[in-house]
Parts: sequence; C-alpha cells; structure tokens
Amino acid sequence: MSSNKALKHYSILSEFNKERTLIYTILKIFGVIPPLLIAIILHEIAHGWMAEKLGDPTAKKLGRITLNPIKHIDPFMTIVLPGILILSGSPFLFGGAKPVPVNPLNFKNPRRDMAYVALAGPILNFTLAFLTLLAGKIVITFFPNLLKLSDGYFGVFFYVWIVQGFLVNIMLAVFNLMPIPPLDGGRIAVGFLPIKLARKYAQIEKYGLVIVMAILFSGLFDKVFIPVISIASAILKAYGFRA
Repeated sequence: MSSNKALKHYSILSEFNKERTLIYTILKIFGVIPPLLIAIILHEIAHGWMAEKLGDPTAKKLGRITLNPIKHIDPFMTIVLPGILILSGSPFLFGGAKPVPVNPLNFKNPRRDMAYVALAGPILNFTLAFLTLLAGKIVITFFPNLLKLSDGYFGVFFYVWIVQGFLVNIMLAVFNLMPIPPLDGGRIAVGFLPIKLARKYAQIEKYGLVIVMAILFSGLFDKVFIPVISIASAILKAYGFRA
C-alpha cells in the first residue's frame, strides 16, 4: 500500500483488522504504543513540573521529571491495561504511568495548588493532541516526499502516529478529567468545592480505583467515550485525516 493511498483512504487499522495479518499486528504495536507512551509520560512530567513551580520539589528530587520511560512505568496501567485493550481489539486505547509523588505540605495553599497540579496533566494532553495534528498537517502539506520512504511504509506509520497521537491524548485528557478521585478531575473537584463538601468528596478516593475499573469494563465507558471519539474524528476529518 502506498503512502498516498493510505493518506487518501485511511482506514488502515480497521482494514488490516479484518484480515488479522502480520502487518496489522506490527501497525497496532509500533503505530499505537509510541504515541501512548509519549502521552502518559509527558502527562506525569506535567504534574511534577507544576508541583515544582508551586513549591514542591519531591518529584524532581526523585528523578521523575525526566523523559526516561523506565522511571514512569506502572506494571498495570502502562503494560497490562494497554495490552488487554490491544489484544481484545478494543477501539479505545489508553493507559497510564506511575503517578508522580507530590507533597501538598510544601504548597502555600495545599488544596488549591493540588488542583492546579492535577489540571496540568490534561492541559498538557490537549495541547499535545493539537500540536501532533498540526505537525502532521505541516509534514503532509510541505514535505510529502518523506512519506514515500521505505516504499511508502513510513507514510503509513506516520499517518497512524498522527491519528493515534491525537486520539490517545484526547482520550487520556477526557478520561483523567472524570470527577472521580484519584483521577485528575476528582482532585480538581476537591480543590475547588466548598471545604466541607470537598472533605466528604475526597473520601471517595479509597474506592476510586474500583469505580474506575467498573467504568472501564462496563457499558458506561462506551457511553462516555463514543461521543468523544466522534468529536475527535470530526476534528481529524477537518484537518484531512481519518480515524
């Protein structure tokens, strides 16, 4: 398949999915995993960076404000969960990295500043999503010859990287903004709710992971994310890409 054909009629993952070919497997792994790793690592770095700017050097002292992926790997969220989603043929793919340590006692206003630290992650992912889309549009428009490298396969992978880079970052941002502690949305809610309500709401955190897993593997997940994917796909289409 030439890069031009892939760019004009991109439905590459679903096409190969029907045949379950070796090429599909390679595309699924090397086309999707790199954008996911970049998204989750930079997400955690954003938390650590914001914490440092607000007065907490914990993440920096522990070497977590780094691009070294080893420092950020969480066995379940970084390896097991994405692997399950890929092997099951899920249309959704996301994961997470090991949370950066934050000590709110180092903040001037612990509750508010924790909310700002939480907000930094989703903002980074939204920003990265649109920068990825912009970079893809620039390359396709001004450097089309790059897509012909390696008999066009570079173009196919590049297209997958751009599309998945956009979708993964949007998914990660929206997922983390769900108002369930310990997700970022939950911490943001605790940071800005009235103090009495915030204390009660924060108690949800001990059940948070169970609630999140229940949402992930139930119909509720589809109801939340199918509209998100539809909107993201419309944005991709406006830029000349197809999900």
